[in-house]
Amino acid sequence: MLFMVIERFKNRDARTIYRRLREAGRQMPDGLRYVDSWIEPNFDRCFQVMETSDATLLQRWVLAWNDLMDFEIVPVAPSKETRTVVEAAGE
Repeated sequence: MLFMVIERFKNRDARTIYRRLREAGRQMPDGLRYVDSWIEPNFDRCFQVMETSDATLLQRWVLAWNDLMDFEIVPVAPSKETRTVVEAAGE
């Protein structure tokens, strides 16, 4: 399953976040896959897509980073798959 992770950088402190990323990596447990991410120009938020079949892996990952970021996690489905479901349901 895919999840849109919205990370809010505490104090817009991207330097500390990227320092940890460089030194310790993403700190993701096995079974959690990073897909891609996008950062706001003002360093306020990161929009990141992650994939896993076990939501507790997301929880473990959040615990490794929650001192630097606040998280909102939203399950998402690809538009193409959603369109297929809607079209199969008919009118």
